[in-house]
Amino acid sequence: MKRALLAALAAVTLGVAGCAGGSARPTGGSAPPAAGPALAGELARTTLSWRPCPSVGQGLRCASLQVPLDYREPRGRKITLALSEAPATAPAGRRQGVLLVNPGGPGGAGRGLAAFVAGGLDPAVAARYTIVGFDTRGVGASVPALHCDPSFFAGVRPDYIPATRAAEQVLIRRARTYASDCQKRYGWLLPYLTSADIARDMDSIRAALGQQKISYLGYSYGTYLGQVYATLFPSHLRRMVLDSVVDPTGAWYADNMSQDYAFEGRMEAFFAWVARYDSIYHLGATAAQVSTAWYTARGRLARHPIAGASGPMIGPDEFDDTFLTGGYDDQYWPGLATALASYSHGGPARPLVVQYDTVGRQNENEFAVYNAVECSDVAWPRNWSRWDADARMVYRAAPFEAWDNAWFNAACAFWPVRGPARPLRITGAGLPGILMLQGSLDAATPYAGAQQAHRLLPSARMVVVEGGGNHGQSLANPPNNCVNGYLNRYLGTGALPAGTGLVNATCPAVPPPVPAG
Repeated sequence: MKRALLAALAAVTLGVAGCAGGSARPTGGSAPPAAGPALAGELARTTLSWRPCPSVGQGLRCASLQVPLDYREPRGRKITLALSEAPATAPAGRRQGVLLVNPGGPGGAGRGLAAFVAGGLDPAVAARYTIVGFDTRGVGASVPALHCDPSFFAGVRPDYIPATRAAEQVLIRRARTYASDCQKRYGWLLPYLTSADIARDMDSIRAALGQQKISYLGYSYGTYLGQVYATLFPSHLRRMVLDSVVDPTGAWYADNMSQDYAFEGRMEAFFAWVARYDSIYHLGATAAQVSTAWYTARGRLARHPIAGASGPMIGPDEFDDTFLTGGYDDQYWPGLATALASYSHGGPARPLVVQYDTVGRQNENEFAVYNAVECSDVAWPRNWSRWDADARMVYRAAPFEAWDNAWFNAACAFWPVRGPARPLRITGAGLPGILMLQGSLDAATPYAGAQQAHRLLPSARMVVVEGGGNHGQSLANPPNNCVNGYLNRYLGTGALPAGTGLVNATCPAVPPPVPAG
């Protein structure tokens, strides 16, 4: 279950129904063709109308850019991308061009990331770049914004973990219906929501900004997007930072199963941390005891969901979604532990409701685009028996996320667009030096997969945060000064770690949080 970067965007992230009809284009095994010189010239002559947009981010300006729906038909139907920028402030002679940024997802709203990056980098480095964020096609303020079923996450959903075959059939129908709803509402758009399409949009942004080359900073899924862009447009890339790196060879079915095992480890780390502070939370002095308390609370919510103003609000799925955030960033652990303790000890449910409202609620637009991109990038199994067998196998070893992740992606078994048999082959030919940042215990983008990506990009150098389980290592809060140092030196001068092999430098992880009080 890939979400937009939680650690970086807690403060800055988190539609219009379109016409039905249209047929899915065959995607084959290749990316969309490059835009011809005429389109590139047209985009280069585009005048972007920038306006202040403080509601998106402090100091930002926003604009919109029309791009082709289908890059094979550059004069055909257009869609609109929503852009933001934090303008460079250094003297003209010291500027380094555009730094395009993406928070991940797929489906994460990206305009606010420009302000976050501008405020997080060393001021002397930030001043030298025009930092540009964008909502990818189908997302947020881009037009159209994909909404397949705005009520999909309303109320308590069927338990992710099916107790019976009949319960599993309910969830299968739910996934099938969501895919059908997407086709009915946006059948004309779905074939053009692939990572390669988004990478072509990135190059359209480059051209519209009048740049021969751009630099790029991507987190999470944004690292896959960066790899796709580098493969399609190697000569248009100046510098690239990939933070928390996706394995491109596992896109997407295998990558999601790898996450399941890694998130189990992160959940066990959370339980151990809570046990360390048993004098505060009183949920058990061992990780096993805290785990029992957590699953007991989950079972209680399955029987008696927490009620909201208009009906049931938090059941087992909402509980899982809320605690999943702790797998992304351990800075959420104190709040999650307080909520679990209050609920488990018969206290107010309010702390759990606050956590759910703050970090657990799903964004249906993000979910829709997530599915549209991943389901179309590459072929998924179409036989549900394969999904069932794999989910049950993973569940035996990694119960926390196995079924949750299966259902989060299940619409891909029924998606109207059929992707190519294999993912786009990532190549590293002709690329400048690339900086990779990776936590060794990252669950959303596991370490082994990040190293696989490293092998495919020989010009890359990787900084490994030893023992780092957070998703997103740079510009985090609290900061990792070692990681940020490598980031600022690279963006400032192009300097990369000098070490050889797959681990070119290491940084210590930031210590886990301490409970307040």
